[in-house]
Amino acid sequence: MAINPTEGLTTQVETKTRLKTDMGPEPASLAIYPSPPTEVETQPTTALIYDEWYPAMRSQSLKGKRLRTAMLLGIPLVLGRKADGGLFAMRDSCPHRGIPLSCGWFDGDRLTCKYHGWAFEPRSGQCREIPSLTSIDTLDPSKIYAVAFPCEERDGYAWVFVPKPGRGRVRGSDNLPSIPETPKLGTRYRSAHLTADLPCNIDHGIIGLMDPAHGPFVHQAWWWRTRQSIHEKEKHFEPIPEGFRMSAHAPSGNSAPYKLLGVYGEPITTIIDFVLPNRRYETIQCGPKWFSSLTTVTPTTPSHCRIDVVAAWNIFYNVPLVTTIAKFFGGRFVRQDQETMIQQAEGLKHNPSLMLIDDADRPAKWYFALKQARLEASEGKGEAKHPMAGPVKLRWRS
Repeated sequence: MAINPTEGLTTQVETKTRLKTDMGPEPASLAIYPSPPTEVETQPTTALIYDEWYPAMRSQSLKGKRLRTAMLLGIPLVLGRKADGGLFAMRDSCPHRGIPLSCGWFDGDRLTCKYHGWAFEPRSGQCREIPSLTSIDTLDPSKIYAVAFPCEERDGYAWVFVPKPGRGRVRGSDNLPSIPETPKLGTRYRSAHLTADLPCNIDHGIIGLMDPAHGPFVHQAWWWRTRQSIHEKEKHFEPIPEGFRMSAHAPSGNSAPYKLLGVYGEPITTIIDFVLPNRRYETIQCGPKWFSSLTTVTPTTPSHCRIDVVAAWNIFYNVPLVTTIAKFFGGRFVRQDQETMIQQAEGLKHNPSLMLIDDADRPAKWYFALKQARLEASEGKGEAKHPMAGPVKLRWRS
């Protein structure tokens, strides 16, 4: 066994510990990261990536004058839709006395605090009224701002930009990263959404997302694959900005959904990208037919996360009930992952030592290295260095 002592991501529990992982271009056969101190009874939290867009909730739930709440990166949010159709997201806390703004009233233009009637324009957070002020007061309410976050609608989600603590007020007009979106290879397509809460920190959620070896065990089913279908696979990976790509290849021959595409009589190829902080893109093409998805694992709190999947396709476009069928089987697939993560959380309560092996766990190592480089760069410790020097060929059985 070879152990790489390079220190990785800082985790935050009641006392601080270090997550060790292989950061070198040639990972050791085993990379072990230790458990937190035994007196800590819950699984450790992990470092979070800020200055990024995260999906807060389905945008279809934001209607009329209704306010909704959500958690992102441990931040309580209140969200809604203004009368002009634009979405907003504010920290669910009045800057006056801290009562949740979601307890107040929203008239389609202003959000009014229940406690003292302070009223805010919700997209900017600017205070528009303080009812208790008298004619002799010199305080200008418009100079007071509640915390508001850029919030935009894409692919049926309310995406919220979460800045690094201490960055100051962020406006939607600032030079922000592009909002993630599911790849679409045409204007005529169907789509579906799935979601599940996971009782684990973001790192466990993401390395579970990119794990290539769990399929025949977690997702055993006649319509997907069985343990007996395991065989050796070889895939090519290449570095891309902020992530890595499983290069174009024929999809797994032991998965029933891919076999169905054979009815079109065209070669089938798939490309899978992982991009920081939490995104997995997959695009499958079969001649003019295509299927694409964007899967995100979003930290809701430092020790919990949520998986969201939005898919778009034009395959079997005219098949009756195709969306209902896709959501049924897709939902079962996601619930299998959710159930496994719930079971894993029970084991993590006892703070076991864990390991990453080659080659099936190499993508997880790349993720940890990419994240560490991103965190260090955000702290002014130089440019983020990509852990992949060039294309890599990996082999595993699944």
